[in-house]
Amino acid sequence: MKSSAAVLLLVLALAGCGGAVQITPPEPEGAAAAACEKLGGLLPRTLDGAAKGETTPASPYVAVWGEAEIALRCGVPRPQRMAPTDQLSEINGVGWYADPTTPTLFTAITGVAYVEVTIARSHTAPSVLVDLAAPINQALPQAG
Repeated sequence: MKSSAAVLLLVLALAGCGGAVQITPPEPEGAAAAACEKLGGLLPRTLDGAAKGETTPASPYVAVWGEAEIALRCGVPRPQRMAPTDQLSEINGVGWYADPTTPTLFTAITGVAYVEVTIARSHTAPSVLVDLAAPINQALPQAG
């Protein structure tokens, strides 16, 4: 399985190429897989002005907007850099871990699955995270 940083580089490298964006989907199991599949059906058609696009391979656990300007992967492993003492930023009921070494990488921490979102600097990260909060709250119970 590729690391989050490698996936981020692949997404950003392919931005602007047109057509379906190649992203390695995560492989969640059990309750995480069911919740991530539900999330896929609740995601908005646009985020921060970018239209939802296609990915290859097609997966219910991955979504992109624009030409990979914004990418979401549901069911990823726990962020390696996240320590038990790290503070999360709460946005509309969702706790987000901001990767300290990759300022475009955010992970929603829920009770069922981790949801990784990469946001190109051309977009407003807080706006994107606000727009993703409602579907994440609906599909994935929060840790607590």
